[in-house]
Amino acid sequence: MLKNETKIRVRYGETDQMGVVYHANYASYFEVGRTEWLREYGLTYKSMEDNGIMLPVISLEIKYKNSAVYDDELTIITSIKSLPKARIEFDYELLNPSGELLATGNTVLVFIDMKRNRPTRCPDYLMKRLTEKSL
Repeated sequence: MLKNETKIRVRYGETDQMGVVYHANYASYFEVGRTEWLREYGLTYKSMEDNGIMLPVISLEIKYKNSAVYDDELTIITSIKSLPKARIEFDYELLNPSGELLATGNTVLVFIDMKRNRPTRCPDYLMKRLTEKSL
């Protein structure tokens, strides 16, 4: 399993009056985890788009366990279980500073050839970087 851990601090604007994170912000936390996961393998969304590949999300699932609160430093654990083909699937765990599980999630993204606006296989340069690490 290829994974990455990223830290993010809960900002005041992400919470309600009780200091609890609004549920939709968890999707943004997962995006941060996914972006940093890509960086760990030497890639960015920008570099892929510059090479004609987009990665839109086609599925998002979040299971809430406990609440994140203002000023907590959260740990986002992002992983993939298998090498991508035309899709790449990410799993997430969101932990508070005590290591308590706050949420789990899953996203599925599809590789899109921007010139044809059609799904395509995972680019060779990404597959090469992923296969250099063991699953």
